Amino acid sequence: MEHIKNKTLIITGASQGIGEATARLFAKLGANVALIARSKEKIKKISNDINLNGGKSIAIQCDVSNQDDVENAIKLTLKSYNAIDILIGNAGIINPIQNIAEMDISDFDKVIDVNIKGVWYGIKAVLPHMKNGGTIITIGSGAASNALEGWSHYCTSKAAVHHLSACLDLEMRKDLIRALVLSPGTVATEMQKIIKKSGVNPVSKMNWSDHISPDWVAKCLVWMSSSQADEYLGKVVSLREEKIRQKIGFL
Repeated sequence: MEHIKNKTLIITGASQGIGEATARLFAKLGANVALIARSKEKIKKISNDINLNGGKSIAIQCDVSNQDDVENAIKLTLKSYNAIDILIGNAGIINPIQNIAEMDISDFDKVIDVNIKGVWYGIKAVLPHMKNGGTIITIGSGAASNALEGWSHYCTSKAAVHHLSACLDLEMRKDLIRALVLSPGTVATEMQKIIKKSGVNPVSKMNWSDHISPDWVAKCLVWMSSSQADEYLGKVVSLREEKIRQKIGFL
C-alpha cells in the first residue's frame, strides 16, 4: 500500500457509507485526506476521529452541485497539502424514487446536478493541479446499463458518468491522468435504506445481508489507485466480478 502513503486524496460524499469508509482507510494507509460533503458536522466528526488516531485529514463543507463550492474545496485542499493526487467522485443521490410520469422536473434536475455536474466540476477543478499525473475515480453503477423502474434519473446519471470517465481517459491519458469507474454493486449504505423503503423494482426486495460492506469498496478503491489496475484505465471495474475480487484479495 506504499502507493497511498503521503498522497493527497479528495473524496466527495464523505459523510457516510462508501465515502466515510474510503476516507478512513486511505488515512490509515498514510494519505492526506480531504473529506468533502454537505453535512459539515458529520465530516468534522469523522475528520477529528481520523486525526486523533494518527491520520491526516481536513473536512470541507461543499455542495458538489455548486461549481463555486467545488472550486473552493480544491483551493482549501491545496492550501493544506499543496497537492492533489487522487480524486474520488463518490457523492450521489437517488431520491425521490418515482416513475417518470410522477417525477417533478426539479427532482430530476437535482440528481443530474449532483451525480453528473458534480463529478464534472470536480474533474475540471483538479486537472490543472495534476500536472505530474493523478488518479480520478468515479463511483458508477450497474444502473448505467440496466433500466430500473423509478430510477430514470439515477440510471441516466450513472450512464453519463461512465462515458464521462471514458472521455477523460481518451483526452488525458497522455498527460498521465488515470481515469476509471468503479461499479460496486449494491452496498450497505443509507441509499439502500431509501431504496428499500420505496418498495420499487427488484433491488428494493433484496435482504440487507445481500449488500456488500462499504469497507470492501474502500479496499477496491485503494487497489484501483495503484498501477495494478492500469488494464482498466478508461473502463469500468465491477466489484461483482469474481476476478476483480480475487485481484483485491477478497477470494
